[in-house]
This record gives sequence, structure tokens and C-alpha cells, in this order.
Amino acid sequence: MTKTIDYTKTFQDMFAGKFADVNAVNDLVRDAAEFGAKFNKIALDAAEKNVELSNAWMKDSLGKYGAFTKVQSEPAEYAKVAADVASAQAQAAPEHFAKFAEVAKSAQMATVELVMAAGKEFQADAVKAAKSAVKAA
Repeated sequence: MTKTIDYTKTFQDMFAGKFADVNAVNDLVRDAAEFGAKFNKIALDAAEKNVELSNAWMKDSLGKYGAFTKVQSEPAEYAKVAADVASAQAQAAPEHFAKFAEVAKSAQMATVELVMAAGKEFQADAVKAAKSAVKAA
């Protein structure tokens, strides 16, 4: 027959600090949570700016579509209104896309800075851990 392994003693020893430095694990979890919070802030800020840009673009578009609410005397004038609105939209699109690109560029730079800072912290922690391991040996 097979015997079920009892991990109770192993987990008790682990959480008592015999197999791992509990403070190091706590620091790791705290650092990961802080990194996640900073990364989420970057993402939420970019999303908020994108919503603002989308709303502004929509308001701009709706203002241009107001030309369709006016009664025209000739059928050809409806075609001209449609052409004018389409032309205005086509001219405005690059400006709006550039604004979205700026938001993306800003978020990308903030993310790169965050990752670089985290890498430097990780390197410093690794050096510190290596030095303490050498002293302990």
C-alpha cells in the first residue's frame, strides 16, 4: 500500500524560517506588489488619457456631423456637405492619431524607466545577498 506523505513538518519548518529567510520572502512579495502598483498606475493613466482623447475626437466629429441636420435646397448640396465632412474628418485624423501616439510613447517611456529601476534594485539586492552569503560561508 502507498502511504500519504505528511508535509506538515516540512511546512512548519519552512514557515519557521529553517529552510528560507522569511524576511527575504516578505521583501520579495512587497517589492513585487510595489512594482505591480507602479505598472498599473502607468497603464491606468494611459487609459484615462486615451478616453479623454477619444471623447474629444467624438465631440469634434459630432460637431462636424451637425451639418447633416440642415435642410439643403438641392440634392447636390447634400453630396457637398458629405464631402466636406469627410474631408474635415480626414484632415483631423492625423492630429488625433498623433495625440494617441504621444500617450503611447509616454507610457512606454515610463514603463522602460520602471523596468530599468527595478533591474537596478534587483542587481543591488543580488550583490547584497551574494556578499552576505560569502560572509556566512
